[in-house]
Amino acid sequence: MSFADWFFTRYPGASHVKPWGLGEILTLILCIAIIVTLAILFKKKDDKTKRIVLWVLVGLIIFFEVVRRIANLISNTNYTFNSYLHILLPRPWCAIACWTLIVCAISKKKCIYNFASITALLCAIIFFAYPGVGFKSPYFLFDDLYSVATHCLLLITSISLMTLGFTDFNYKEFWKVGVCYAVIFVYSILEIYVLKIEPDPMYFMPHNDVQDILGMSYGLYLTIYIIFTLFYFNLFPLIQWLKTNRPITRWLNKRKQTNNDVKVESSENTEVTDKNDVKSEE
Repeated sequence: MSFADWFFTRYPGASHVKPWGLGEILTLILCIAIIVTLAILFKKKDDKTKRIVLWVLVGLIIFFEVVRRIANLISNTNYTFNSYLHILLPRPWCAIACWTLIVCAISKKKCIYNFASITALLCAIIFFAYPGVGFKSPYFLFDDLYSVATHCLLLITSISLMTLGFTDFNYKEFWKVGVCYAVIFVYSILEIYVLKIEPDPMYFMPHNDVQDILGMSYGLYLTIYIIFTLFYFNLFPLIQWLKTNRPITRWLNKRKQTNNDVKVESSENTEVTDKNDVKSEE
């Protein structure tokens, strides 16, 4: 196999989905180790240092995104406007998440940090839950490297945005995340019906890969899709609210205080009763 065969992913070989193996496990362990290391080393650093860390991660994403497009442009033989859009624009949700992370690093907007971290984490979770996306060929070609590397970067960058303090999942401001999601949804509709470069970027159309894997009817799948999306995107502000307000801890403390008050009152009543008994005996 020559470098050109590897780079342009044209080496002949049966591509098939494999179950979880040592490669997938080691890859996930490496990602977790990097996430923990970055959190330990940079959590208490100044904002400038944290942004350097973010740009290193985003820079790696840009590198893989650009190199893959160069490879596809060179190997492209269909010289139409649509084919170039197919190559240049981010199409599947994971690719859209990569570019969302790039936009968040440039914009420095808290709401885009929030949305980028949430959507990138979701894409990474789906990838590691179904690792056949990147580990499907007996030869680890460039497309496989691109898939594994970008999804690892999605996982590392999304969680690092949270651990390094870039995000703030405040319920009052969280409607902006909904606006960002709506923008991505509209972009997906344009890809499907107007540009016609991707059949189902966000996996909500009938007979998509996720629906086929789950083996359920489209009506049931779409219902679960909507419920899960609402639950997932509300999970992060809910966790922050619980962490900040600690309602369970406050309820337990209040209950404990009430019990203590009851005990004190009971003790005082007992003392009064004892005194009355003594007086009666006298």
